[in-house]
Amino acid sequence: MKIAIEGCAHGELERIYDTIACIEKESNTKIDLLLCCGDFQSTRNLEDLQTMAVPKKYLDICTFYKYYSGECVAPVLTIFIGGNHEASNYLQELPYGGWVAPNIYYLGYAGVVNVNGVRIAGISGIFKGHDFLRGHHEFPPYTESTCRSVYHVRQLEVFRLKQLSGKVDIFLSHDWPTGIYEYGNKAQLLRKKPYFAADMESGQLGSRPLEELLKAVQPTYWFAAHLHCKFAALVPHNGSKAPTKVGDCASSSSSSSESEDEEGTRGSRLPPKPVAVTKFLALDKCLPRRAFLQVLDIPSEAIAGNPPTFEYDAEWLAILQSTNHLISVKENYYYLPGKKAGAITERFNFTPTEEELSSLTAKFQSLKIPENFQRTVPAFDPQEHSNYKHSVVGQPKAHLNPQSNTFCAALGVDDPLCLALLANGKDLPAVAIADVEQKPEETIQVQVEEPIDESASSPPPTEPLVTPSKRKLNLSLPAPTVTAEKDDNVIDLPEEDEEVETAEPTIEAEAVEETPPAPSSPPSVKKLKRRNQNIYQAEDDD
Repeated sequence: MKIAIEGCAHGELERIYDTIACIEKESNTKIDLLLCCGDFQSTRNLEDLQTMAVPKKYLDICTFYKYYSGECVAPVLTIFIGGNHEASNYLQELPYGGWVAPNIYYLGYAGVVNVNGVRIAGISGIFKGHDFLRGHHEFPPYTESTCRSVYHVRQLEVFRLKQLSGKVDIFLSHDWPTGIYEYGNKAQLLRKKPYFAADMESGQLGSRPLEELLKAVQPTYWFAAHLHCKFAALVPHNGSKAPTKVGDCASSSSSSSESEDEEGTRGSRLPPKPVAVTKFLALDKCLPRRAFLQVLDIPSEAIAGNPPTFEYDAEWLAILQSTNHLISVKENYYYLPGKKAGAITERFNFTPTEEELSSLTAKFQSLKIPENFQRTVPAFDPQEHSNYKHSVVGQPKAHLNPQSNTFCAALGVDDPLCLALLANGKDLPAVAIADVEQKPEETIQVQVEEPIDESASSPPPTEPLVTPSKRKLNLSLPAPTVTAEKDDNVIDLPEEDEEVETAEPTIEAEAVEETPPAPSSPPSVKKLKRRNQNIYQAEDDD
């Protein structure tokens, strides 16, 4: 399967697809898949544009709206992750992924899918230490602070990706993993970007959580963007992956020691084991004479001229299901289960067991990702807004997307945006569907074992609104007293069109002092119970 990799897209979809068409014509071949490593800028209209974290003078509607409205259709299946310049409100409607336009799929906060048998994982956003341990507390309209924090990577997504077992063929990120420059031509990189030197010396160039993921997941390929340059590296993995099943730790360690003894006895008669290697490639942004696109030929299941098969990953769905109770929508720090949990006995390894995988596959009749895209807001009209850069437009309110509603109902998980709205005393909006003519689409084929309680709201009859269920959400949340921190670690790139943020070197959490307000909960809002709630409460320093 021929796969095109794009660095930072920055909304230039027409230019990217034109480039792919030229490659196909010159090489007399067909590209089956396009992967984009962030800064996709899926802005549907001027309201979406206001949620993008860039200086006002650089706000540009670009060309995505044409693909959203149906004026243009993506000529190749396109999968992307989020970066730090996005229509954050639109992407937040799809926390577990979904179609942003026909044939253009977003992976969500983090996600794993299979295309023709090629397993593709990815994580959206960039790393900032002061937000890493927080929950997904943001919702539109955003403040100056949440407009930026909404795209910062959170620990839950990293934790979930670490539970993956088996082979991952491709991993997508926007940030670079910390220290990746040590495995490539560092001198050449510094000649192109000399101002990287200070961040390299201080360990601030890249993301530490991504470095951990690189060592844990060990994908065959890792593609990134963000720093606006092409850079390749080969990362060897001397150790094998950690045990993948709950309860496998003891058996793995015993078999490991037996293997070492056997090697010691037989000595040089055993051939050396091949070392697993991750091929890392970062690409530039979409501009003339820049290295923003790379085409690779990756072995896959034969397609014989047919469209690629596009499926959910069963293991990833099981991980989402089993870690649903770990979702937090609070602004204060919280901690996830670990081996050193003291007196608390709680599961910390969520790699699915055989029973969990069997239960999931029995529930879903098909893992094929449904083509259920629906327009939920009007698209940008260039004739109506010919002078839009001088228009005064406000941010949009929060919307719920029917794709997320269907997915959460089928899998039995919560939509973080719903939880954040409820936690802040907001009424849940109805599932938005734009007043446009749409053809009937596929739906997720699932055998619902238990009826969904819809008594908490009165949704439209065509698309039931799923409110979080089977747990109680604490609506009397303490008001955080932490002053929002501004992202001031910015690499001063020579390009003038945007800022590129660098990662902070630490993810250490400090305790937060909080002053709880008088308890209050909005009328007619269903309260949801969260298990083990005391685990997630922040403790004050003595």
